[in-house]
Amino acid sequence: MHIDFFFNRLSFIVLLCFGITFIIQIIYHWCVFSKLAFYKKKDKTKSDDQLEPVSVVVCARDAYEYLQDLVPVLLTQDYPDYEIVIVNDCSEDETDEWLKDIERREPKIKPVQLRQHLNFFNGKKFPLSMGIKSAKNDLIVLTDVNCLPTNSQWLRSVVHSYGNNTEVVIGYSPYFNKKGVFNKIMRFDAVQYAMQYLSAALNKHPYMGIGTNLSYRKELFYRHKGFTSHYTTSVGDDDLFVSQVAKGKNTEVLIDAENAILTTPPHKFGMWAHIKSSRYSTIPQYDVKAKASSALFTWSHFLFYASFIALMLLKPAFALSIGAVYYIPILVFFFLLRYGSQMIIYHGATKRLGEKGLLPGLIVYDLLFAFLTPILRLMGRMKIGVE
Repeated sequence: MHIDFFFNRLSFIVLLCFGITFIIQIIYHWCVFSKLAFYKKKDKTKSDDQLEPVSVVVCARDAYEYLQDLVPVLLTQDYPDYEIVIVNDCSEDETDEWLKDIERREPKIKPVQLRQHLNFFNGKKFPLSMGIKSAKNDLIVLTDVNCLPTNSQWLRSVVHSYGNNTEVVIGYSPYFNKKGVFNKIMRFDAVQYAMQYLSAALNKHPYMGIGTNLSYRKELFYRHKGFTSHYTTSVGDDDLFVSQVAKGKNTEVLIDAENAILTTPPHKFGMWAHIKSSRYSTIPQYDVKAKASSALFTWSHFLFYASFIALMLLKPAFALSIGAVYYIPILVFFFLLRYGSQMIIYHGATKRLGEKGLLPGLIVYDLLFAFLTPILRLMGRMKIGVE
């Protein structure tokens, strides 16, 4: 019996792309993200006499309502010696009077009033610098005004992460778990993003942190001259600074779902997209390894889905005249193998980060961000929506 062999060059190239990106994605999940998924919390509990004084620094601009929620919870933190430095960044609401009133009643509160902006410092960098300068303690803990600790142990959890050589602690701040698909989409993105930078830090290559749950020493801040190396950009007060000062030996990761600090999510897609594009706009200033790793994951993620969809629509890359019976099932097998690996890793990661209810929609969210993330990265690169 004569059997003919058929070959489609375009389909073969797409198939090759699918195979390469499958391998890259499997390596990321099992060799990189597994560090977070299978992370075991270290017991670094310290007695009260081992806990050094802390300055919590918060910047606020027209955030009177947020302050009313945040400050009372910060004042109930179970920590022996700390102050709360609140920088009032030229607010035009009731923040000024409220801070004066609470300062009289609460000795831990230390307001810093800013009356005018400095043109050469953009975004939050100048008010944050003034807050750090006004702090009396060397150990600085940062969060945002739209955040809220889940209990009284958050501050202890941060400081317990410090070891003898630690100068930076990188944490995670989940969004509040609310009803709606948009909330789940934002929370999934936060998890996926955290898996990249937290796993990198666990692999001794920290390259960024988030200002909603971040700590470092005041001495480190001044040793590296604060934000002067990137003062012309409005963003980067957290990730660019961490990228500059964090090393494998001086950085610890805070992963504590029980004593977390939650962030209020944006209520509109445009606001969230603006935040994401701003975040991605700083990537070109990361070191080469961090840039390459971030780009490789994003584009392999995109090309994996794009090539799989294309292969489902194109003619088989190769076939015999008796029929390509197993071509599609084999493609589906490898697709499901990657998805199964992802499910295992994300199950562990979401458990350790305190995220619930995301796994049932994993394949939908993952497909969405395979195509959305490259768009947001390009927006950030072109400074679209970035102040």
